[in-house]
Amino acid sequence: QWRVVESGGDLVQPGGSLRLACTVSGIPFKFYAIGWFRQAPGKEREGVSCISTAGDSTLYADSVKGRFAISRDNDKSTAYLQMNTLISEDTAVYYCAVTYSDDAGLTASMYDYWGQGTQVTVSS
Repeated sequence: QWRVVESGGDLVQPGGSLRLACTVSGIPFKFYAIGWFRQAPGKEREGVSCISTAGDSTLYADSVKGRFAISRDNDKSTAYLQMNTLISEDTAVYYCAVTYSDDAGLTASMYDYWGQGTQVTVSS
């Protein structure tokens, strides 16, 4: 039985940092690309970042470029999203998703397995 579990969401002040983790089980993690998506209240889900199976290719949404960093540890079957210089517009539920395709990019429909999400709130 596959599982995708996000963790690390929290309430943080503007300018602060958080690191989200995505732990995957039940599927061969090293063969799957990882994507992070987010959905704010009243808004559509948007792609944030993704990383290839080998970790040598990454992609970021313009809104987070230079502030967020995605990484993965295949030995731990875990991916991470380091979020720095957080702003109120980053407030959302963050979802981790996995795909067998290294060409999925930030297209949500290309992802096969999804977690339940973790809440990130940026507020003073």
